[in-house]
Amino acid sequence: MRNEPPRTPSERKPRLTRRGRLVLIASAAVVVTTAVLVPLLLTDEPPAGEKKKVSLLVPEGRRAAQVYASVDKVLDVAPGTTAKAATAARLELPDAAGRNPEGYLFPATYPVEAGATPAGLLGYMVDTARERFGADRVTAGARRNGVTVYQTVTIASIVQAEADTPADMGRVARVVHNRLAKDMPLQMDSTLNYALNRSTLDTTQSETKTTSPYNTYEFRGLPPTPIGNPGEEATNAAINPTRGDWLYFVTVAPGDTRFTADYAEHQRNVAEFNSNRSAATN
Repeated sequence: MRNEPPRTPSERKPRLTRRGRLVLIASAAVVVTTAVLVPLLLTDEPPAGEKKKVSLLVPEGRRAAQVYASVDKVLDVAPGTTAKAATAARLELPDAAGRNPEGYLFPATYPVEAGATPAGLLGYMVDTARERFGADRVTAGARRNGVTVYQTVTIASIVQAEADTPADMGRVARVVHNRLAKDMPLQMDSTLNYALNRSTLDTTQSETKTTSPYNTYEFRGLPPTPIGNPGEEATNAAINPTRGDWLYFVTVAPGDTRFTADYAEHQRNVAEFNSNRSAATN
């Protein structure tokens, strides 16, 4: 994240992107387990005598396209099958989502047995998300923050992508809310990465001019949809952001994210980050 005032020369330097780190350390998409962690929507009964159950792991922050690819793999169907199913299936999504389930493919471990279908797996993920996001504490938190539940999920997805540690999530959420309240562009690398369908640690000046509603350097407010599928901690941070006046943050070193409301201090933190980054690549 760079989140600095627009048209300032120093804003065009590379910044660390949390999403890049998350994707690099994400767990394998398919595992074998005998534990049943959540119910599975099946079209047929599993074969008699079957003991082991293959499971689909959806890590926190994983994008919909990545979830589709994992479902294709675990069900051993042609690439693109689940993406087509997501478009055709009648998933119970919020009106604001249209037919795009991004943000509502709830992170969990889903047992996959004989007869499971892409539409069935996606439907259960969405139903799980609707149950979690429809809880009273989430709706009350969204109302308290002056946003909708769908916008809360979008904020949670940004928090999931940007926070360097779970402890930082509440502060990242506060930066998002503070910048929205001041009508400042969010300037998040994670949303730009989503627009460019990539995960990277660096962003160039020309990339910040990308024409996309997900480019929060050019467009104010939240992106039109979530940019991934957030988990419980990120959602809790989105509805209960830590108190503070912060407007800027940068991860100077792993585990050391600096939050501030003072732009001059932020510039000093960015300079330290750039120095550390340069030293690491030499």
